[in-house]
Amino acid sequence: MEVVAIVNRKGGIGKTATAQALGAGLKKKGCSVLFLDLDSQTNLSFSLGAKTTGVTSMDLMTGKAKAPDAIQHTPQGDIIAGSEALAAADVTIDGKGKEYRLKKALEGIEKTYDYIVIDTPAALGNLTINALTAAESAVIPVQADIYSLQGIGQLNKAIDTVKKHSNPDLYIRGILITRYNGRAVLSRDMQSNLEAVAAQLKTRLYSTPIRECIAIKEAQASQQDIFSYAPNCNAAKDYEAFINEFLERKG
Repeated sequence: MEVVAIVNRKGGIGKTATAQALGAGLKKKGCSVLFLDLDSQTNLSFSLGAKTTGVTSMDLMTGKAKAPDAIQHTPQGDIIAGSEALAAADVTIDGKGKEYRLKKALEGIEKTYDYIVIDTPAALGNLTINALTAAESAVIPVQADIYSLQGIGQLNKAIDTVKKHSNPDLYIRGILITRYNGRAVLSRDMQSNLEAVAAQLKTRLYSTPIRECIAIKEAQASQQDIFSYAPNCNAAKDYEAFINEFLERKG
């Protein structure tokens, strides 16, 4: 089983869309997948048609439940749903070993799934640190802009801290450009800069950027994955190429 965290401290760059597409694409390839929503906005939970009441990922974080107790089965796949209560995680989750809460909660399902895909919040607090501690790898979605370049540097510092203190085996699987506009000169220039950043981080920039596409939002609103909703749209084709590259090699 591989736990993959979809991380970026910047919001609005397609973390949830990438988590949903990655999980759905891996399922299409015959893999068993568990989605895990660690974002208090619970967008991934909504997109999969999961209930955000009852046992949620917040119960895993507080030690009240373990993964088998929280798994919901939806038409799109299995998920541990998020909760609005996650917004207070930095205040309510404390004490020694707090960064290991999620990792401990996931014990016992190693043979149940091929992948666990974690959607993280746009912050480097307890939730993201827990996700990185529990994960084997991280995928970083970014936009081709200057703010994303700055954000990757800050995120890499957090990843290095996690590797030093709680998860020495964590690595960055790759950087994925999302919401891409190939007609913009700035986007093309930033793509070159991101290739250099990926090399510095000893990872790779995935070769196919995910083009901006209204079908992604429409699919989320319809509570469908992009491959079911609009299999021939640009985003579906781009995410398919990303998933093929994801499966070809690690790091």
